[in-house]
Amino acid sequence: MHENEISLTVMRAAFRVHTTLGPGLLESVYEAALVHELRKAGLQVAAQVPLPVVYDGVRLELGFRLDILVEKKVIVEVKSVEGLLDVHHKQLLTYLKLTNLKLGQLINLNVVSLKDHIVRIVNGL
Repeated sequence: MHENEISLTVMRAAFRVHTTLGPGLLESVYEAALVHELRKAGLQVAAQVPLPVVYDGVRLELGFRLDILVEKKVIVEVKSVEGLLDVHHKQLLTYLKLTNLKLGQLINLNVVSLKDHIVRIVNGL
C-alpha cells in the first residue's frame, strides 16, 4: 500500500474517532481508538514504537517513541492540545528523518472540528 493510500485511511479513521469521542480526552485515549480503527481497516499498526537516536556513531536509547507506525511507512503523531505549535511539526519531521520515512501525519483531536487539524508532513529525504 502506498503512503498516500495509508494517509487517506488514517484521515478517515481519525474522523471516525473524533466524531465518536469528541474533544477533551487524553491523547492516550485517542491513540488507542485510532489504533483500533486502523486495525479494523486491515492495516498493520504498531503503537508506542521505540525510536533510538544515533549520535556520533553511538546508539542512544532515550525513550523516544512514535505514537503510531502504520504499515512501517507512515508515522502518526497524535496530540490532544489546545493548538498545534511549530515544535510539534518539527518533532514529526525529526522522527521522519531519524527513521528515513517519507510521510507523517500530525493529528490534534482536542478540537471542535478536525477538518483543519490533520497535517501531512513530508520528509524530503
